[in-house]
Amino acid sequence: MSDATIEVVDLRKRYGPTTALNGMTFTAAPGRVTGFVGPNGAGKSTTMRIILGLHTADAGSALVGGRPYRSLRRPLLHLGALLDASALHPARSGRHHLLWLARSQGLGLPRVDEVIEQVGLASASRRAAGGYSLGMRQRLGIAAALLGDPPAIMLDEPFNGMDPEGIVWLRGFLRALAAQGRAVLVSSHLMSELQGMADHVVVVGRGQVIADSSVADLIATASGDRVRVRTSAPRPATAALATAGAQVTEAEGDVLDVRGLAAERIVAVLTAAGVPFSEIAPHRATLEEAYLDLTGDAAEYRAATAGATS
Repeated sequence: MSDATIEVVDLRKRYGPTTALNGMTFTAAPGRVTGFVGPNGAGKSTTMRIILGLHTADAGSALVGGRPYRSLRRPLLHLGALLDASALHPARSGRHHLLWLARSQGLGLPRVDEVIEQVGLASASRRAAGGYSLGMRQRLGIAAALLGDPPAIMLDEPFNGMDPEGIVWLRGFLRALAAQGRAVLVSSHLMSELQGMADHVVVVGRGQVIADSSVADLIATASGDRVRVRTSAPRPATAALATAGAQVTEAEGDVLDVRGLAAERIVAVLTAAGVPFSEIAPHRATLEEAYLDLTGDAAEYRAATAGATS
């Protein structure tokens, strides 16, 4: 599809003494789902609002298909977005909400019915939207984003309020949109969903990009040279492996996290020391682990550890 790129270049934004964006730069490219993640206060919402022209940047640019969103004559035909699933008139039916949006863009009734079917709201479309659950409002917001059949889609926390069936549906739906050549930018705190859906991930913190990478590369980096060792004798195993030059930490109970030695060498060391083991396997990090490693110093709010006192 043409004009299917969301490009953010060196965005900067301050609110009084607070720096919200400090050189935010990334691209959501056509044909892939790009996850947009970071701690609260990292600048995700501000960036998305600037992309839509709802806020003005102090410096930098945000372009959709090479043009500012505000310059687009019929913007829903270029970028469909969902930032707030509750931004609707509660007395209007879901169908009338979409009809109102469609008419503002010169779109007809057939397209409204088409997107209602796409998001699975046909049976509820004539009910007042104020009575919708959060998951249903998310579906309605996604339907609105699709009205103009745009080449680019931007969704902020679309999994919120979705039941398990809805999460499975949305994951497949967004991948299908990307497979059609669209750029799909998704902000989410559910790393497990992004790991199974996103091709690329942009990790942000304190108003700037921390990592901009394929999901596979990010997980490979986080996995590093770690090896998982399960043993009924963790102390002797730790001593033997440390003597051989490994860095060993206890992951849980009878499981050790070993760095600095290949799996084959660990087998040889433990066998020579007569230490029993039941599992030795290279560690594969999750996207959540990779995210936490990257954002550990960028979180604005952090709870005290268990047992801590004020």
